[in-house]
Amino acid sequence: MDKLPRPVIFHDGRLARRPTPLAALLAVLWFPVGFALACVRIAAGALLPMPWVYYAFWALGVRIVVRGAPPPRAERAAGRRGVLFACSHRTLLDPIFLSAALGRPVAAVTYSLSRLSEFLSPIRTVRLTRDRAADAAMIGELLDEGDLAICPEGTTCREPFLLRFSALFAELTDEVVPVAMESRMGMFHGTTARGWKGMDPFYFFMNPSPAYVVTFLGKLPPEHTCGAGGRSSHEVANYIQRLIAATLSYECTSLTRKDKYRALAGNDGVVDNATGKLPSPATATANNSKDKAC
Repeated sequence: MDKLPRPVIFHDGRLARRPTPLAALLAVLWFPVGFALACVRIAAGALLPMPWVYYAFWALGVRIVVRGAPPPRAERAAGRRGVLFACSHRTLLDPIFLSAALGRPVAAVTYSLSRLSEFLSPIRTVRLTRDRAADAAMIGELLDEGDLAICPEGTTCREPFLLRFSALFAELTDEVVPVAMESRMGMFHGTTARGWKGMDPFYFFMNPSPAYVVTFLGKLPPEHTCGAGGRSSHEVANYIQRLIAATLSYECTSLTRKDKYRALAGNDGVVDNATGKLPSPATATANNSKDKAC
């Protein structure tokens, strides 16, 4: 990477290593073993109680490193709203590894999730509608029910960069805990911009020894919130982005989900709910033309 004229922020493809003849041969030989192992790992995560998932993953070669002090579960009887975990977004498995680190299931909101991933998920997932008022009301209801995980970037990024954080979450609660998520894969990437997203968890768990580092950065100080601190939602979102970036030694950017998918796939990154796939570039171009005409 240090030999390139400019840093690479967005790229696609499943191979995490340069496909030299030896690396390609190892990947081909490992593929059937890795797929069987991925099925076992996914079954363990989906079927076992969440307090056991952490230990089951370790036994199956998936490392979870937890740093910082996780907050306790919000007690509904005490009249408290849930905590909102604002996470950096590395793969669609971020909320699951967050839940494993906490030892309890935490609901998550998502923009695009394939039907297969939704079916296999051991935690509750709620689709956002991209309607600001409707999404705000939905997130508020979920926080009334308990803790909630959200990835304000709206899409994943493989390289050491953070995309722009959406500011909506900062308007809804002051009980925000930033979480720095870091995934490590040695053979296959667990994300895609042009392929079938339903295979993302399989490719992640097909790595011989995948790992996640979950760093809890503590509850947001009152002076950096919208309610008690009088900050704007954009100031809060930018502060959390900088805080997570400093923890991970990443670089902040103003790039968005649309920038990523338009660069890599020629669409806006909206998964079709029926097929779990992204629209073709031709279809996306036609839809964009209709939007412009309207």
